Amino acid sequence: MPSSIINSDDGVISGTSGLKSSGGDDGVLVFQSKGTECGEFDASGNFQFNSGYGSVATAYGCRAWVNFNGTGVVAIRASGNVSSITDNGTGNYTVNFTTAMPDANYSMVLTSGGTSTSLAARIDNPASLTTTSAGPILCVNTSFSVLDQLFVMVAIFR
Repeated sequence: MPSSIINSDDGVISGTSGLKSSGGDDGVLVFQSKGTECGEFDASGNFQFNSGYGSVATAYGCRAWVNFNGTGVVAIRASGNVSSITDNGTGNYTVNFTTAMPDANYSMVLTSGGTSTSLAARIDNPASLTTTSAGPILCVNTSFSVLDQLFVMVAIFR
């Protein structure tokens, strides 16, 4: 079965100018701009797009992220899919998700700073990751001493 064009801003059902989306019985929904494919949902439901990379590829989105103050009363500055931060003690935090991950096989990017000490952020025990939270996350200096940080940033990818 040929593709069906859902819309086209040039008013022509089979036109190639403007933005249009099309789908056929193969389960693929394609988005085009001026006749060039710029994105699609494949038959498995994966979103794929071309954002200057030269081809359409699967997008692996950030499922949760947070920027928070880890000193004094822990406070979230900004976040996405993070319901709260748990302060487990000096330099030790847990990130709690608003919507659970499908499993605990996600990847995290961690960073922290805000003092004059050389720092790193690390996950204390990767086996402790769950679908509802990530942690404990430790902020440590180069001597591996745990300390509170003014800026703690976490991003979760799955």
